[in-house]
Amino acid sequence: MIEVVVSKLGIDPGTKTYVVVLQEKAGERLLPIWIGQAEAESIVMHMHNMKRARPLTHDLCKTIITGLGATLRRVQITRVESNTYYGELLLERDGNSIRVDSRPSDAIAIALRLEAPIFAAESLLMIPEEDEESEGESFQASPGVQAQDTSELSAEQLKMYLEQLRPEDFGKFKL
Repeated sequence: MIEVVVSKLGIDPGTKTYVVVLQEKAGERLLPIWIGQAEAESIVMHMHNMKRARPLTHDLCKTIITGLGATLRRVQITRVESNTYYGELLLERDGNSIRVDSRPSDAIAIALRLEAPIFAAESLLMIPEEDEESEGESFQASPGVQAQDTSELSAEQLKMYLEQLRPEDFGKFKL
């Protein structure tokens, strides 16, 4: 297992599906995972310290884990089968280890809230392809997307921001 961090988040315009890109913590290999809108919004909201009046599902999970006296030791993205990614939460409580099956998107959102490390199976990581056009390009908002403090975005503005990201914003992948 290789430690990864959340590198980028946006929408794949071809499939209209959100993508979270994990990057090797000490390297350049990437793992793109297509996720649902609710999970994408939850991840972005936490990354930008945005709060809702009521807790989101991942906030609830954090409260349950800590309320039961458990600690989230790590999250693991273990494999992909038939285009479905598998993940797990590794909890510890009273000296006992507890392994909980999870969708990677939920595991990532919970790990971010509990400041737990995220790991991915080495076989899932890939080196991004670069061409002359995208070489050295940094992650930037697409044309028409105003750079702004995302902590003040409404849910609808956040959705519009994510929908306007382009494939080039993620780099190139061979799956």
